[in-house]
Amino acid sequence: MKIATGISTYWKIQLIGWITTSLYWGFSAFLAGNFIWKLGVVDLILDVSIGITLTNIYRKFALKRGWNKLNLKILVPKIAISILVLSLLYMFLIVGKLYLVRLFILKSNPISFIAFFKSTQLQIFITGTRLMSIWVLAYHLYHYSRLEIETVKENARLSMMIKEAQLNNLSAQLNPHFFFNSLNNIKFLVLENPSSARRAIDLLSELLRNSLNSNVGRLISLNDEIDLVRDYLELEKIRFEERLQIQIEINAAASQYSILPLSIQTLVENAIKHGIERRKTGGFIRVKVEEENNFIKISVQNSGKLSKEIKDAGIGLKNLKERLLLHYNGKASFEIKEMKDETVSATILIPSK
Repeated sequence: MKIATGISTYWKIQLIGWITTSLYWGFSAFLAGNFIWKLGVVDLILDVSIGITLTNIYRKFALKRGWNKLNLKILVPKIAISILVLSLLYMFLIVGKLYLVRLFILKSNPISFIAFFKSTQLQIFITGTRLMSIWVLAYHLYHYSRLEIETVKENARLSMMIKEAQLNNLSAQLNPHFFFNSLNNIKFLVLENPSSARRAIDLLSELLRNSLNSNVGRLISLNDEIDLVRDYLELEKIRFEERLQIQIEINAAASQYSILPLSIQTLVENAIKHGIERRKTGGFIRVKVEEENNFIKISVQNSGKLSKEIKDAGIGLKNLKERLLLHYNGKASFEIKEMKDETVSATILIPSK
């Protein structure tokens, strides 16, 4: 069993605050020339004891009734009444302390308690109101700020959980879509070219293995993504043969970064499906990754034309847009457009910092 040692922050603040207040009063009396050491030490001990006792009673009372979780509209009237009650208690205790200390320590023959009370009550009540107001307000402001911080943290945690759930959901949609298209490609090869079909199955197995080893909701290295793209394009090259020309350019500086899994693969797959596949003469796929103005620029160009139907169709591009939005909080961008010479260009910009 581990025994707790040391003083909690709450008690440290209590002691420092009330000792400092009492020392201030003693120093003021010292400067005024009417300071008595024996009386000063007793006043210090009793003032600190009274202050800590009253405020700690309030703390336990407030915690027991859950005042630290109330909104300000409900809490303010309760605080006002509490300060009044604490100030009255403080007044009676301090007046009694002053009277008894002077009676038993100074051995003086003071006036009656009633007369002494009437002469000092207002000043001590005002002092008590000021001290209790400062303490109670500081106490609740501290807890209110802690509650706000915890609320912000909880909201951020929930937001991250929601984003992660959304990314996982999108990822669950993406893999079946990708492998369905790959299997369709192999289906055509089985009858036309069995040896190529065997090689295609090997490639698909490798693609599946790489996919299972990575979490598509997380980032992977750019090199791993490019390896996946190369395998996929080799698979497509078996099907299209000379009708497909492939070019991949990776800037050395950009290769150190990580990206969303299947992001480039999605663009390449889209280029094959809506570009190369629809052209009798086939065409080219050009993949280029470079660093540009604090962004990683990923561009995939292909032979073909872009129509509104192609631009908005399919789960792949919609999925990619949502994943980019969720993961990069709107700082990444995606654009697909038709260029000259029947070329379609899809571009992703991802912040590198």
